[in-house]
Amino acid sequence: MRVLAILNLLLVTLIWGLTFPIQKMILPNISPFAYNAIRFWIATFLSFLIFGKGNRYGIILGVVLGISYATQTWGLSITTSSKSGFITAFYIVLIPLFSYFIEKKKPTKIQIFSFVVAMIGEYFLSGGIDSINFGDLLTFVCAIFYALHVVLVTHYSQKSKEKDLLTTQFFMVAVLNSMFGINGNWEVSYSILGVALFTAVFATIYALIAQAKYQKVVGSNTAALIFVGEPVFSTIFSIMLLSEKLSFVQIFGMILTLFALILAIIPKRFLGILREM
Repeated sequence: MRVLAILNLLLVTLIWGLTFPIQKMILPNISPFAYNAIRFWIATFLSFLIFGKGNRYGIILGVVLGISYATQTWGLSITTSSKSGFITAFYIVLIPLFSYFIEKKKPTKIQIFSFVVAMIGEYFLSGGIDSINFGDLLTFVCAIFYALHVVLVTHYSQKSKEKDLLTTQFFMVAVLNSMFGINGNWEVSYSILGVALFTAVFATIYALIAQAKYQKVVGSNTAALIFVGEPVFSTIFSIMLLSEKLSFVQIFGMILTLFALILAIIPKRFLGILREM
C-alpha cells in the first residue's frame, strides 16, 4: 500500500509540475481568477456527477485551497514560472509546523534533514532570487495556505470518505475565484478551455482523490517531501514548452531536490541499515 501511495503522489507531483508552464502560456489572455473559476466549475460539475455533493469538511478545505490557488495563479501572471515553483515550494517547510499543531506529529531527523536539503536545492533550481516583486509575495501567501491544505487533507481524510471531500471543496474554490475575478477578463478561447479541462480532471479531481486516499498512508511530512519534486517537473516542462534555459547551478539544485525526495520514499528499514553503518 505504501508503494502504491508513493507512486500516486509522485504522479500527482508530475502533473502539478506540468500545470505551471501550460497555465503560464494562457494566462496573458484571461484573468487568473476567471481561469481558476472555470477550472473549478468544471471540476465541481464532474465531481458532483460522479461522487455526489460532498460534506462540510470539503467546504473548509475549499476556502483554504481557494485562497491558495487564487494567490498562486495571480502571482504566476506577474512572476516567472520557475520562480513561482520555488516560492510555492516553501510550503514544504511549513507543513511540519501545521502537522505538529493539527496532527501532533513531529518530523523525524531524516525528514528535517530532507526538508533543509530540499529548500537549498530548490533555491538553486530557481536560479536564486535577486529581487522580489508583488507576484512573489502573492505566491508566498499561496505557500502558507497550501501547507495548511495538505495537512487538513490528511486530517479530514481520516474522518471522512475521500469522495466526500471533493465536490464542496471544488465548489468553494470556484465561488471564491468567481468573486475575486468578477471584473476581470472572462474571454475564453479553445486553448484556455482545453487547459482548464485538463487541469480540472487531472490536477484537481485526480490529484485531490490521490491526496485524500494516500497522504494518510505516508503522512503529511512524507507527502510534503514527495511534493518537492513539483518544481523539478515544473522546470523540466518549462524548458520543453517555454524554452526556459537551465544553468549548471540549476542542475545542481535539481540533484539536491531529487536527493531529498529519494530520502522521503526509500523504505524505513533501509534508513535503519544506513544509521547502523
